Amino acid sequence: MNLTKKMGAEFIGTFWLVLGGAGSAVIAAAYPELGIGFVGVSLAFGLTVLTMAFAIGPISGCHINPAVSVGLWTAGKFPAKELLPYIVAQVAGGILGAFVIYMIATGKAGFEAGGFASNGYGERSPGGYSMVAALIAEIVMTFMFLIIILGATAKKASVAFAPIAIGLGLTLIHLITIPVTNTSVNPARSTAVVFFADAGATTQLWLFWVAPIVGAMIAGLVWKWFENGEEA
Repeated sequence: MNLTKKMGAEFIGTFWLVLGGAGSAVIAAAYPELGIGFVGVSLAFGLTVLTMAFAIGPISGCHINPAVSVGLWTAGKFPAKELLPYIVAQVAGGILGAFVIYMIATGKAGFEAGGFASNGYGERSPGGYSMVAALIAEIVMTFMFLIIILGATAKKASVAFAPIAIGLGLTLIHLITIPVTNTSVNPARSTAVVFFADAGATTQLWLFWVAPIVGAMIAGLVWKWFENGEEA
């Protein structure tokens, strides 16, 4: 598969992740009496990854997340020359997804963007968690997400079922950390929504690039250690 097609798949996949995941938070979570709440939003994010893994996995591997691309590269599973193109496609697709959410949401009279499903800590954390708590949560959860991805797609794994494990893994991560940071583990998802959120969202965006990438790189190194040990 050529790189242009891979980038197109990553663009569409990240578009769907943001539209489905962040869209559920902005449009459906707070709907009076019938809102889907934290559980619904968690499931929505998991379902976006599960569905796209089946849809575009054969084309691009369905990273739809810069941290995943970096983690796979660190583990020796992804070529360095494709890293930047993938990340550009992911961020661009995410921004388009956020734009579509905004266009739909503003169709309701009185809509205010507010946080617009953005990630944050301190006063921007849903539960008021500190910057340190946010860093720990995002590093550890991205680490675990990459371990799930690397394990589920390993040669000895039942690869046909990998999308289910990965999607449910992301659902669980959201169930744990929505109160802490509104759950990122994905720099493209975090970047996409800040363009439509209130001004304060951009000031904390750095954490949601640094922490997921650090967690992903640690996971990649750990996985290389696992594989080296097996070969020995």
